[in-house]
Amino acid sequence: MVHNRQMRLGAFLMGVGHHAAGWLHPSVDPRALTELRHYVHLAQVAEAAKFDAIFFADNVAMFGRPSELGALAAPLYYYEPLSLLAAIAPQTERIGLIATVSATYLPPYHLARKFASLDHLSGGRAGWNCVTSGSDLEAHNFGLDHQLEHAHRYARAGEYVEVVKALWNSWEEGALLADQAARRFYDPARVHPIDHDGQFFKVAGPLQLDRTPQGHPVLVQAGSSDDGIALAAATAELVFTAQQSREDAIAFRSRLRATATANGRDPDELLVLPGIMPFVAETREEAQRLHDELLALVDPRLGIGFVSGLMGVDLSQYPLDGPLPEPASTEGWQSRQKLLVDTARAEGLSIRQLIARIITARGHKTIVGTPGEIADLLEDWFVSGAADGFNIMPPILPQGLEAFADLVVPELRRRGLFRTEYAGRTLRDHLGLPLPHAPALAAAAE
Repeated sequence: MVHNRQMRLGAFLMGVGHHAAGWLHPSVDPRALTELRHYVHLAQVAEAAKFDAIFFADNVAMFGRPSELGALAAPLYYYEPLSLLAAIAPQTERIGLIATVSATYLPPYHLARKFASLDHLSGGRAGWNCVTSGSDLEAHNFGLDHQLEHAHRYARAGEYVEVVKALWNSWEEGALLADQAARRFYDPARVHPIDHDGQFFKVAGPLQLDRTPQGHPVLVQAGSSDDGIALAAATAELVFTAQQSREDAIAFRSRLRATATANGRDPDELLVLPGIMPFVAETREEAQRLHDELLALVDPRLGIGFVSGLMGVDLSQYPLDGPLPEPASTEGWQSRQKLLVDTARAEGLSIRQLIARIITARGHKTIVGTPGEIADLLEDWFVSGAADGFNIMPPILPQGLEAFADLVVPELRRRGLFRTEYAGRTLRDHLGLPLPHAPALAAAAE
């Protein structure tokens, strides 16, 4: 069967695997997460399978203090993602390159210039995942006593995106001439200051680089709170989310599309990719064995610490086989906290059971099965309107990505759900997103 829509696939890459205990599995080389060749190999595996993009998360603080507990969290050892993608770009040709960079701690001019550079140097493959940074530990690294209030962070991020887009649009199409005979490198009439003077930022512009191959990099967002949905519906072209059930995923995507429509946007130009952690093998028994082996390697202290951080409550003070207490009010990851609470309440999970569920994929959907069983669930979510595709989060790397590429991708192709070849060269080409229109803001700045 050939479907009218084609599934989008991102490879969400993190160290040697997304699973909290992935680095402890005997099949994994934990030191690989420090080596460039490891990440280049992962990117090339994803590109050979015709994934739309690879994606790197980021945060700007260690996970916890450098104590025994913090040392257990190898999956949160990060290279700075823009530097990493710049190193990967010349080793690949087609696959999109998406990096998370916080709108809270980097001035917008710096961000606009860095992503424009990556888009130019990669031939139009860059994407920016805009986050607002949700932890006090991150705030402490930038001279603040605590993180900014949630609504304030998102209001500031909305203006931040406006500034960044204006900078990307400050050169009109065709402004770069490089005309030796006329001794004109660019056309000054087509390069415009942005002269932004807003509530949070004052930026003159223009950018030092001309308009990029994609018009501007693809805008990505990953917040699912009310404020996150509002920002995504107004600005994003691709949204990563965490959903545990098809029904919740349908409701989230429908709400996001309706909000985008209310903002005057075409909802088909806003793609939703839930995170999925697949344990896949030729037999269900093999897949379940890997799942169980990894779960057995999780240090209980790490699970309690992680869920306590999201809940704002020290769960070590409560019986592990008792119910989840009420969460504390937080300015941090509100959507993920709500996901935990809703899951525990809906399924009657104890603290111990919730930790076992969440620590595997940190709130994202976990699937265990054969290639056909994995493809069944992805097809069901995709066809029912729960997703436009998926951000694949392998539990261990490179094995988990290789298994998905070798076993699940061919099954998706057999069902007419996923491409066999790239149709274009840019990330926008892969995602079916249009080039941004010529900037009205630049014209108005004359």
